Amino acid sequence: MTSGPEVLCIGESMALFVPAEPGPPDEVKHWTRTIGGAESNVACNLPTLGVRSGWVSAVGDDPFGRAMLREVASHGVDVSACSVDPLRPTGLYVKESGAGGSPVRYYRTGSAASGMGPSLLERLDLGGVRVLHLSGITPALSDSCLALVRALLAMPRGDRLISFDVNLRPALWLGRDPGLLAELAGQADIVLTGDDEAQHVWGTGDPAKLRALLPGPRTLVVKHGERGATLVEGEPLFAPALKVDVVEPVGAGDAFAAGFLAATLRGATPLERLRQGHLQAAVTLLTHDDVGVPLPREVVDTLLHADPDEWRSARLTGEGVVWK
Repeated sequence: MTSGPEVLCIGESMALFVPAEPGPPDEVKHWTRTIGGAESNVACNLPTLGVRSGWVSAVGDDPFGRAMLREVASHGVDVSACSVDPLRPTGLYVKESGAGGSPVRYYRTGSAASGMGPSLLERLDLGGVRVLHLSGITPALSDSCLALVRALLAMPRGDRLISFDVNLRPALWLGRDPGLLAELAGQADIVLTGDDEAQHVWGTGDPAKLRALLPGPRTLVVKHGERGATLVEGEPLFAPALKVDVVEPVGAGDAFAAGFLAATLRGATPLERLRQGHLQAAVTLLTHDDVGVPLPREVVDTLLHADPDEWRSARLTGEGVVWK
């Protein structure tokens, strides 16, 4: 008998359109439709790391919603707790690639996922769930979504952990108080944040100072972009990121979260937990997709246990690992 998810991820995913041809966005006629969402990205990365995962959300009764459920499930993710809203549509966003960067336009107001609320708890089966993964995107979607996150954080946990990735999206917090993120993160067991978004929420991106402002969570991970990440569970531990030939940066933070959570669940050492996060982010950086092709097991083992000099000399390319 197949067991249920070990990690359950809750949050909105949307249809994503990216240009399928060069040129200014207003002149592009052909677009590629895929999907994107922080929590489903984490869920889709976990099975490649040997961790059973589930994703819970609401989608519209439309082609985008059906495609989303099918594609997330294709990664080995349990989507049985997702609901289909007959009235609200699936949200979508458009990435406008151009010489000045890749701005993103969101069309998610009134989406099916924004209608989620505390009643969702009635259909959750948390038996066997070891980690409940949330992000700061969900409470910004609507008052009912904020109430949902508060209800999830207030549930009795036992040995189950709640992971909270800050995932600050300033556009979503216009007219709302982003200080709520500090309140919500303070109730989690594991908090992941970039130092830049921590600066906006707490006024500092320094791991030691942030730890003083977040005494509740047992685990704090502060990501420093391409430099690396710091784990604070006692004395801060910094692990440099792996050097990578970057193809596309989108999704790397979610992949890092998946790698870190997977290593945490298997009882890995603090350094290995950070390195597993970096490795999972690295394989995502090598692709335009949000889930990269897993590295061979022997390569992962070598890098996880490499000495500091070996780790710093490694570079991940499309052809594999190069040692310099």
